[in-house]
Amino acid sequence: MKAERRGELLTAVDLAERGLEEHPHDVPLRYRAVLALARAGSTGEAARRFGAYRLGELEDEDIQALGARIAKDVALAADGAERRRLALESARRYTAIFDRTGAYYPGVNAATMHLVAGEPQEAKRLAHRVLDALASGRDDGYYAAATEAEARLLLADAAGAQAALSRAAEVGRDDHSAVATTRRQLRLVCACLDLDPALLSVLAGPSVVHYCGHRISADGAGPLTAEAVAGAEAAIRQELARHPVAYAYGSLANGADLLWAEALLAGGAELHVVLPFAQEEFVAASVADAGPEWVERFERCLTAAADVAYATVDAFLGDDVLYRYGSELAMGLALLRGRYLDGDIRQLALWDGAPARGDAGTAIDVETWRRGGRPATVLPLPPAGSSGDRSSHRGRRVVRALLFADVQGFSKLKDEQLPLFAELVLGAFADVFTRHAASISFRNTWGDGLYVVLEDVVAAAACALELQETMEALDLEAHGLPAHLALRLGAHVGPVFPLHDPVLGVDSFLGSHVSRTARIEPVTPTGAVYVTEPFAAALELARADFGCDYVGHMPAAKDFGRLRMYRLRRR
Repeated sequence: MKAERRGELLTAVDLAERGLEEHPHDVPLRYRAVLALARAGSTGEAARRFGAYRLGELEDEDIQALGARIAKDVALAADGAERRRLALESARRYTAIFDRTGAYYPGVNAATMHLVAGEPQEAKRLAHRVLDALASGRDDGYYAAATEAEARLLLADAAGAQAALSRAAEVGRDDHSAVATTRRQLRLVCACLDLDPALLSVLAGPSVVHYCGHRISADGAGPLTAEAVAGAEAAIRQELARHPVAYAYGSLANGADLLWAEALLAGGAELHVVLPFAQEEFVAASVADAGPEWVERFERCLTAAADVAYATVDAFLGDDVLYRYGSELAMGLALLRGRYLDGDIRQLALWDGAPARGDAGTAIDVETWRRGGRPATVLPLPPAGSSGDRSSHRGRRVVRALLFADVQGFSKLKDEQLPLFAELVLGAFADVFTRHAASISFRNTWGDGLYVVLEDVVAAAACALELQETMEALDLEAHGLPAHLALRLGAHVGPVFPLHDPVLGVDSFLGSHVSRTARIEPVTPTGAVYVTEPFAAALELARADFGCDYVGHMPAAKDFGRLRMYRLRRR
C-alpha cells in the first residue's frame, strides 16, 4: 500500500509477487498485484492475471470493480464504434455492482463510461444517484471528494466540482497514485463534455525531474569553476524554492549533479540515482578530481538516495558513451515515473549554453530532452572556452538495441521439414530484415535462432513486432510444417563493442549487454516480445508509438539474475 501511494507501482507489483511466492493463493495479494498493473497502464498483463487468478469468480465488490476497471481501460485504448461498444460493456459491469451494493465508486465509473459510450442522459441519471449515495453517508475521505467532483463534472457543475477537488487535494496530498488516477479520469470527462481541463489544476500531481549540469573543471577553464560553486548553489536553491520537486532522477558527478542532489534532498525530494558504471570507477573518474570534499558529498547523497541504479556494471575503459547511456536511462526512468504519477515532468540543467565537445555532456542531455518537446529549466552559466563535462578522448563502445529470438518447436522438426522451414519461416524473417535494412547494423542466425543489432530502440521495436506479426500470419500447416511453431523475442539496449569477428569474417558486436539480451529470450512467452527496463525507458524518452506493459521482476535464464521485464506492444 505504501509503494502504491507513492506511485511506485512497479515496486508494488514486485512486492505482491514476492508475497505470492510464499502464499500463491492469497486473494488480497493477487488483487493488489493486478490493481498495481492496471494503474501502471499494463492493461493486457492485468487482464491476463485477472483471468489466470480466477478473480472474476469472486463476489467481492472491490475485485468485481477491478474487473470492470480493466474493461474500462481496454475500452479507452480503442476508438470509434469499438470504443463505444466496449465502454458500454464496462458501464454495465460497473452498474451491476452499483445496483447491488449502492457504493459510490462503481456508480460514478458507470456514469462516466455511459458518457464515453455516447449516452449522456444515462450518465447524468447515474451521477445524480451517486450524489444521493454520498449525501446519505458520512465519508469525508479522498475518494468521496474525488467522486463528488466527477459526478458534478458529469452534471456540468464546474463550481461544485472545483470545491470538491479542493477537498480532495487537501486529504489526498500524499496518495500520489490515487491523485493520478483521478486526474486521468476527470480529464476524460472534460474531453467528452468539452470542458476546460485547467479546472483540475487544484489537484496537481507531484513534480518529477531529471537533473544534470557541468562538472567542475579542474583547470579552471570550464564553465563551472570552484569559485562559481557558491553562486550556482544559491541559484539552484532559489529555483527549487519556486518549484518544489517530489521525485528526482540523475547522477552524482562533482559539480552540478551533486549541487542539485543536495538541494533536492534538503527540499524533501525523493532522490533516485543512476550511475553510468561501477561506483568505484565512477568516483575516480567523475568525483574525486575536484577534491576529497566532493567525495564526501557524493557518499552523503548516495546514502540518502531512495535507490541507486547502474546503467552498466562493466568497466569504464574511458568510453564517454557510458555517461550518455546513463543520462538517457535516468531521463527515461523519470518519464516513466511521471507517467505513472500523471505529474509535472521537466528537466533541471546547470548549463553554459555551449555545444558538447564529445560523446556526452550537458548540451547533449538538454538537446535529447528537448527533442521530445519537453520543458526544461536551464540555469545559465557564463560561456567558457571548453565544456569541462567529460574527457576529450572518444570511446570505443557504442549504444545499440539488441534482439534475440528463437522458434519454439524447431528441434522437433524432421529432416525433410528443414528446407521448408528455411524457405518459409527464415525467408519471411529475411523479408522483414530487408524492410529494416537501413537500421540494422548486424544480423546472424543459427538454425532457428536470431541475433540482430539495430541503431536505436524505435527501429528495434518496429522490427521485433513485425517479426512476431509475420510469424503469426504464416499458414504453417498449409506448407507442411507443424502449427505449434512459435516465435519468442527478447530485446535490450546497451553499450557494446563493435568488433571484427575473425571466424565469420564480418564486423559484429560483443559485450555483456549482448549476453544479457540472450538471457531474456528463453523466459519470454511465445508470441510475445519482452524488453528490459532500459529499453522501455529509452522508448519513453523517444516518444515512440509503442507501449511497454510491466510484467514483473523475472529471473533471466542461466542464473543471470532477476530483471524488470516489460511486454512490448503498439500503442
